[in-house]
Amino acid sequence: MAYYALHKLHIMPWDFVELDPRKKAALIAMIQVRIQAEKKAAKK
Repeated sequence: MAYYALHKLHIMPWDFVELDPRKKAALIAMIQVRIQAEKKAAKK
């Protein structure tokens, strides 16, 4: 997740690690939704 946050969202790994647990969980959930959408779009 930190790798994706860095390359796609431009969030530094140390910023990602230091996020409040709720914010980190929300960000991870949003990344997962985006990854699923990208996979679905790639299949078309």
